[in-house]
Amino acid sequence: MNSHKKRLIRKIRTRKKISGTENRPRLSVFRSLNHIYAQIINDESGNTLTQANSTEVTNDKKVTKTKIAAEVGKLLGERAKGKKITTVVFDKNGYKFHGRIKALADSTRKEGVQF
Repeated sequence: MNSHKKRLIRKIRTRKKISGTENRPRLSVFRSLNHIYAQIINDESGNTLTQANSTEVTNDKKVTKTKIAAEVGKLLGERAKGKKITTVVFDKNGYKFHGRIKALADSTRKEGVQF
C-alpha cells in the first residue's frame, strides 16, 4: 500500500472521531507538493468560516515551505480572531504532525487560537 492510501485511511479514521461545531469548529489542513491550505469549518451547518492558503502570502523562491506554512497559520489566526473564533479542533488530515503542519499549527496558536 502506498503512502497516499495510508494517509487517506488515517484521514477517514480521524474524521469519524472529530467534527466541528458552532462553539468549536474544525481547523482542516491540506498540504500539496507546492502549497498549503487551511480552513476553519463548522460541520453542523457545512460552512467554511474562514480560510487561508500559501498563494495569498509572498511566494519568494528563497523562502522555505515551512516558513510559508507559518505565515499561512499566522494569517489564519488573525482572520479567526476577526471572526471571534478562539478554540478549534485540529484536523491534520492524515498527515504527520511535523514540518509544515507543525509550523502552521504553532503559528496559529501564537495568534491566540487554542486547540
